[in-house]
Amino acid sequence: MVKYSTEPLDATFAALADPTRRSILSRLAESTLSMGELAEPYAMSLAAVSKHVRVLAGAGLVAQDRLGRVRRCRITPGPLRDAADWIAEYQQFWDDRLDALADYLEETTGEDTHGYRRTNHRRKP
Repeated sequence: MVKYSTEPLDATFAALADPTRRSILSRLAESTLSMGELAEPYAMSLAAVSKHVRVLAGAGLVAQDRLGRVRRCRITPGPLRDAADWIAEYQQFWDDRLDALADYLEETTGEDTHGYRRTNHRRKP
C-alpha cells in the first residue's frame, strides 16, 4: 500500500465535506467562472461564496486568477486525483476481501460464486 501524507488528503476531504463546495467544484469542472458567476445560483452572499472558494483554494482544489477587479476561479485536479488514488487502494482491499469471502462460501457450500464475483464488484480495466 502506498503511503500518503494525511495533511493534503485531510484538507481535500474536509473541503469536499460541504455540499455547497462540492457544487462549486462541479460547476468549475465545466468552465472557469468569476466569483459573481459562481455566486449566482446560491441563496447566499458573495462573501459567503468567497469563503467557500477560499476553503477550496486552501485545499488546492481551486485556483484564482485576477483580471483587473475580477477574480476568475478554475478547478485544479491534482488533489482530487490524489484522493481518488487513495480511495482506489481501498477498492482493491475490498475486492480482495469479497473474493476471499466468495472462495470461502464456495468451499463451504459447494456453490459456484465466481460468476457473481466477476460481474458485480470488479472494476473493469
